Amino acid sequence: MKPITKRTQRDYSLAFKLQLVDQVEKGEITYKQAQDRYGIQGCSTVLVWLRKHGRLDWSNGTPDTFYRGSAMTQSSEQQTPEQRIKILEKELEEARLKSDFFEAVVKVMDRDFGGSFVKKAQSRVIKEKTVKNLTVTIACRFMQISRQAYYKRLDRTEERKKADSAIIDAVKSERVLQPRLGGRKLHFILKQKQMVIGRDRLFSLLKEHQLLVPNKRAYHRTTLSHHRFYRHPNLIKSGFIPTQPEQLWVADITYLSTHEGDTYLSLITDAYSRKIVGYHLDNNMKTSSVKKSLVQALKKRTSTTSLIHHSDRGIQYCSSEYQEIHKEHNIQCSMTDGYDCYQNALAERINGILKMEYLLIKPSNLEQTRKLVEESIQLYNEKRPHLSLNYKTPDEVHRAFYA
Repeated sequence: MKPITKRTQRDYSLAFKLQLVDQVEKGEITYKQAQDRYGIQGCSTVLVWLRKHGRLDWSNGTPDTFYRGSAMTQSSEQQTPEQRIKILEKELEEARLKSDFFEAVVKVMDRDFGGSFVKKAQSRVIKEKTVKNLTVTIACRFMQISRQAYYKRLDRTEERKKADSAIIDAVKSERVLQPRLGGRKLHFILKQKQMVIGRDRLFSLLKEHQLLVPNKRAYHRTTLSHHRFYRHPNLIKSGFIPTQPEQLWVADITYLSTHEGDTYLSLITDAYSRKIVGYHLDNNMKTSSVKKSLVQALKKRTSTTSLIHHSDRGIQYCSSEYQEIHKEHNIQCSMTDGYDCYQNALAERINGILKMEYLLIKPSNLEQTRKLVEESIQLYNEKRPHLSLNYKTPDEVHRAFYA
């Protein structure tokens, strides 16, 4: 029996709580199913989250929406022996036809889905005693295998189930903090934990347990490039590639919806380490708000190498108030030379990761959004392995140069 790790409220991120509450309120799962699926301890933990973060009235409990139909019974009439024989002959012919049909179905399943699928079904029929008077010996004769082979198959199946269960528990444990962590990153994390499983097998297992991450798409314009300010040239278009952190920073603004209205998150990301080095969230896109992310990043900067700041041609970045910070710290300004978002692809990608993997639930207000953003950026910087960084975290790559 595996030991049970006790968890506290601090072990669950705000994003996880809000996502689970949203699922329960939409009727996708019940709160008891949520406890079983995510291994949440305590009978009332989910109910506490519903009362604290939910938007519905749960004072009357969860409505029972499951109904069971009544079984249909049919009485048989008295018949003569001749009539009974004819009926039995007809039933026998139908039984033979049914047997041939399902035998053909099994062959098609074996051909298209593999033998393991069919073997699993056969074992369940025998174990659950679905067919009356069917013994293991008779069933093995039908399957053309020995009893020893059948029991060896059962042992292997049980071992596979235990291994799969351990994998799923580990995946759910990771998803508590990072609900939309992808399969390839999960595969790398499992390998680090000495849990051996093939990549394709992991994806099949995630699909079987409905743990694959669905794609999401959204668009909201935050760039106003039609203005009177000077637009700087694109300094990285020629193929500039940073060789260490704090040589190239990319900046962008993205929106986050709340129940009280839209908020705007300005980000400064290091192009080499992919680390978010500065951020600020506010309910407006004024330059005074956007520049706070750059000021925050500059306070943490330790390198003395030349720095390029790359962004789109938004009015905030072109404004004299923002450009004064560049002059004060001797920063070279670079901007996209058109409306092509691919010229600031890294910043757009970071926006997508935060919104599609961490910032999943619409918060109530600005204060709750700030807490959610803080948690999400910390998880992104310190926990999320990056494919482009050979599965290292941004914080690991950044600290490697200044350790």
